[in-house]
Amino acid sequence: MDVPCEHATGRTLHSRDELFEAIESYEIIESYPDDKYLPSYLVWATSGGGPFHVLFAADVDGDNVRIVTAYRPNADEWESDLKLRKGQQ
Repeated sequence: MDVPCEHATGRTLHSRDELFEAIESYEIIESYPDDKYLPSYLVWATSGGGPFHVLFAADVDGDNVRIVTAYRPNADEWESDLKLRKGQQ
């Protein structure tokens, strides 16, 4: 299964295998506890294809997590480690 992603830099696909392969590297870099439908978390991850971001929505009551999107971050918008947005401290 591929995870379709639409982002400002264009369309990319991340395979389910790539997402699972990167689990050990997952690091929450932003959290949105008051997101519209469910609390969500932006996660930095890396795999053989390099670093990418995954936005997860946490359905605590339903005891599951949903992938909202996954994409390769635009280096123009992120610091060199791709973990902090430019202009944020």
